[in-house]
Amino acid sequence: MTRMIHCVKLGTEAEGLDTPPFPGEQGLEIFEHISKGAWQTWLSQQTMLINENRLASFDPKARAFLAAERRKFLFEGSNEMPEGYVAPVNS
Repeated sequence: MTRMIHCVKLGTEAEGLDTPPFPGEQGLEIFEHISKGAWQTWLSQQTMLINENRLASFDPKARAFLAAERRKFLFEGSNEMPEGYVAPVNS
């Protein structure tokens, strides 16, 4: 059975994640309040941030940066793009 939640990112009832995306309090908060669709949107945003800022996933500073950006994106309504970001042109 599909688990429905009130997604704070989308502001609507939507399908929730099947499991927390990672262990701990932050993973549980996302599991309880963020929909599958909003999480997928974050994953795309995260990939763009990693690429645009040339982040290394093993760097503790990069991980802290991404955690802060994730909170802003999912819970605070921020959709800011990195300075100098140019969206790809679809052919």
